[in-house]
Amino acid sequence: MNLIQYFFISFVLLCIAAGNRASAQVSRVSTVNPMTGAPYEKIYDYDYVDEKPQFPGGNCGLLNFISETREYPYEAYQNKVEGRVFCTFVVNPDGSVGSISIVRGAGNDQLNREALRVISMMPKWKAGKMGHKPVPVRCYLPIAFHL
Repeated sequence: MNLIQYFFISFVLLCIAAGNRASAQVSRVSTVNPMTGAPYEKIYDYDYVDEKPQFPGGNCGLLNFISETREYPYEAYQNKVEGRVFCTFVVNPDGSVGSISIVRGAGNDQLNREALRVISMMPKWKAGKMGHKPVPVRCYLPIAFHL
């Protein structure tokens, strides 16, 4: 199982569980923002925070947002191009979404750009917490394009 499959399966299972399970007090730390090259403050991975970030309306709200916001690019639609774009982003302590990037694209720039656009339009999330303090948390999200 490759790393992308692991993150996708982990995200789906965590979304389904959506329970308050105890998590270890260990963090994985990203040290450099791949978009700017600037050092990050400590950013926690989704699996390693006490309280997970949550989209307004929960998992159903997230799925509804994606399906309502996503627009199939015209040329990709005409050429019957399908795919899944695996994205990563950081939910900041204030709930805003930033540091959006593509982990694995769909092989089509139009689909990749649309996935980035959808994530950039997300409203503020409920921030993730370590202890009782809001912290930046890296999240992974696949955006599917199927005809």
